[in-house]
Amino acid sequence: MSPQQIDEIVAAVHFDDGGLVPTVVTQFDTGELLMLAYMSDASLRRTLAERRAVYWSRSRQELWRKGDTSGNTQRVVALAVDCDADSLHLEVDQHGPACHTGTRTCFDGDPLAVRFTAPDA
Repeated sequence: MSPQQIDEIVAAVHFDDGGLVPTVVTQFDTGELLMLAYMSDASLRRTLAERRAVYWSRSRQELWRKGDTSGNTQRVVALAVDCDADSLHLEVDQHGPACHTGTRTCFDGDPLAVRFTAPDA
């Protein structure tokens, strides 16, 4: 991806007052919801240039490239900006668990999760 293309994408995104944009992350081939993270201008630029997911850690207040310490990497397959340009969707090829707790997704093992049945037509 060219620097000009990266500039165009980043310029289109509406970052919040803290300079972040929420990013929904799914497995590219199954659609499995993996995690929700936040990106800054710099992390979005690195993600697009490297095709490896780079996020802004709100707890550590620094950039973190997914998998640098855990080995559980995310190769970026696609990126989409939503209709309001205030959230992103990354489709990735996840290698290893996506969650820092060691589960496949950040939504695995949620004791509060509820699944509703579809209403009758």
